[in-house]
Amino acid sequence: MSASKFTDEFKRDAVAQVEDRGYPVCEVAARLGVSTKSIYTWQKQFSRPAKVIKEVDAKDCDIRRLRRDLRG
Repeated sequence: MSASKFTDEFKRDAVAQVEDRGYPVCEVAARLGVSTKSIYTWQKQFSRPAKVIKEVDAKDCDIRRLRRDLRG
């Protein structure tokens, strides 16, 4: 079994391009020189579950509200 030639940071960035920035998987794969299968595998490995995303978003909303309250 060979060691991966891509770092976790590289993989996370590839996943972020698809999930956060909305680029198509095939476009990101072609631009980075990897297979679409790799991108999908990395998504499974590094994506946050929907429940975690909702919890983080709710906390961010609370933080913004509390900051507004403190300012004025």
